[in-house]
Amino acid sequence: MPSSGSAERAYDSRQRLDAARRNRAAVLAAYGRLLFDVGHRAATVRAVAEQAGVSPELIYKTFGGKAGLLKALWDVTLAGDDEPVAMGERAQLSEVWATADPRRKLHLYAGFVRGVHERLAPLQMILTQAGPEAAEVLRVSEQERLIGVGKFVAHLGTESLLHTAVERSQATDTCWILTGSEVFIRLTVDRGWDGDAYQNWLAQILATNLLSPVTG
Repeated sequence: MPSSGSAERAYDSRQRLDAARRNRAAVLAAYGRLLFDVGHRAATVRAVAEQAGVSPELIYKTFGGKAGLLKALWDVTLAGDDEPVAMGERAQLSEVWATADPRRKLHLYAGFVRGVHERLAPLQMILTQAGPEAAEVLRVSEQERLIGVGKFVAHLGTESLLHTAVERSQATDTCWILTGSEVFIRLTVDRGWDGDAYQNWLAQILATNLLSPVTG
């Protein structure tokens, strides 16, 4: 039976973790608001701290500075939450992996891509004009996206769904380009497509370019 001292320490530890999560969420929310209200340059660590009701030192300790804060906001926006779950293990992609029907699989994957872009597009349009720190976050994000796309294409290959006439690397590059944010922004912002139209188009064009004629 645990001692009362052990129980108290466990309770104190949970309280500290809960407080850390609340502070982290408050800081990221404040930073996001400031980015849209005053822009990247004016959204300083001190300004974020004031908005979030924490000290600048806590932000530096938690995020390592403004570059780390920016990357954390990007990652949370991309995922839709701050849970420590890899993108490939999240429910939406788990459904993609488990779905047998090729067309349904690509439609679900297109829905995943749509959701990511719907969350990220406003932030991305700000960061493209925000200087070297933001440029580095966008560069790393594209590298990570390419890795994720490669895993999806490899999955199609494992399931014998990938067109045999297309090299794996070429299929990955094709999928990477078609699922990119620029295409999403051009179609939904510049051309006024709604999310359903984008998702249906993406699923169809991925099927045309990636699936074996037998399965597609």
